[in-house]
Amino acid sequence: MQDFTNDGIEIALDPLTKSIARCTQNGDQDPTPIHDLSLFRMDGPTGPISVTYEPSVCLAVQGAKRVILGDDTYVYDAHNYLITSVHLPTIVQVIEASTEKPFLALRFKLDLKEISQLMADSNLPPPRTKQTSRGMATGEVTQPLLNAFQRLIEVLAEKQDIPMLATIIKREIIYRLLVGDQGERLRQIASVGSKSQQIRRAIEWLQNNFTQPFSIDDLAEQVNMSPTSFHNHFRSMTALSPLQFQKQLRLQEARRLMLAERMDAANAAFQVGYESPTQFSREYNRLFGAPPLRDITKLRQISAAE
Repeated sequence: MQDFTNDGIEIALDPLTKSIARCTQNGDQDPTPIHDLSLFRMDGPTGPISVTYEPSVCLAVQGAKRVILGDDTYVYDAHNYLITSVHLPTIVQVIEASTEKPFLALRFKLDLKEISQLMADSNLPPPRTKQTSRGMATGEVTQPLLNAFQRLIEVLAEKQDIPMLATIIKREIIYRLLVGDQGERLRQIASVGSKSQQIRRAIEWLQNNFTQPFSIDDLAEQVNMSPTSFHNHFRSMTALSPLQFQKQLRLQEARRLMLAERMDAANAAFQVGYESPTQFSREYNRLFGAPPLRDITKLRQISAAE
């Protein structure tokens, strides 16, 4: 692959930074008229919040964000994008932003069917190994990738061109990712029969059924793996055990119910599958750093002050 200098990266970053700043001067665009593309702005650092990342690539053209997955920590900024190949529950925090230099970022959702099709169309080699790797990583930003994102954002100004041109540019972005330093990770998750694809199926089941009890044996059988292999590969990809993964999904949804729908803690706990409000409060406190009532009160005060 062609080697681009840091000067080339900086040159490519400048118009992209200006474009995102212009598009977000009235707030986030989530999503934009290009439904796979979202743009974000934050004028100062934030506290940690819980977010479930979808398969996507995230790039902060200005400022930086920290993402915690299990015991792993990732930071993405103008020179390192974050790539996520499966849905993962995380804790995130903007760590570099100011009114003079706000945090400016984009998120581009990844369609694994499109990735598989592009792999076939481009005759890209299958992954070298069928072993699972972490479903989240940072990759080095390249000038061609920045240029492709800039052209995608430019299409927003010509809405009549979006159906035709956005499709072409999105394929280029996926291709740039597939041939980049994290391309192996994407090829793993999109390859039929790989362990990564089997774990992705289990993650999808947990997302759709997180309120229900389950056994490791049954879920492993559902994706055609032995319980031991399933547990090991699941942790390898998500940094969490299946039960920890379910727990984070439950607690994040309970937080949303209390904040957005003003549900009380006990009802939120039962709604997401807890049988004991005491256990719910204890695990909520452990994940979010405060018991439910105090946490939700603080979040509402922050929202009212903005």
